[in-house]
Amino acid sequence: MKIGDKVSVIDENLRGKVLTIIANQVKIEDEHGFTYNFSKDKLTILDANLYENSPIIKKNESSKIISKKHNKAPLKLDLHFELLVKNPSDYDAFERLMIQKEKLLKTIDFCRKNHIKNLEIIHGIGDGVLQKMVYDILEGLSNVEYDEHGFFYHESGRVEVKFL
Repeated sequence: MKIGDKVSVIDENLRGKVLTIIANQVKIEDEHGFTYNFSKDKLTILDANLYENSPIIKKNESSKIISKKHNKAPLKLDLHFELLVKNPSDYDAFERLMIQKEKLLKTIDFCRKNHIKNLEIIHGIGDGVLQKMVYDILEGLSNVEYDEHGFFYHESGRVEVKFL
């Protein structure tokens, strides 16, 4: 520290220019012309070049890995019969419904065993037989939430289930 240096007072909102240095005491003048006396250990030098000459190092941000457990997208189950079997015309209506019911129960069991929290069941829009079967099964389950009498109950063709 020498006469003419710009300094800042530690723990105070005060800056100034060094006027005199006698032993451990420093006399400074602030921007308004007032003078103050401080010990050297209460002052720090303001050096604009200190930050201007420091190189800026940019680091690439690593992408955050999201585990499968915390994946927010629900598991989707489409119960349209043509997606479940190869020859849909070989089955009568009762067999179709039983195959769809079995697929739904297996998927619900899979979700519970693998701690999957969200399941989207796509039953489609039709005469409502499959939809009724889906809602009857969900009604009999414990620790699940679903919109059972929502605004789009008959129009949506799907239901979202949350496992608690």
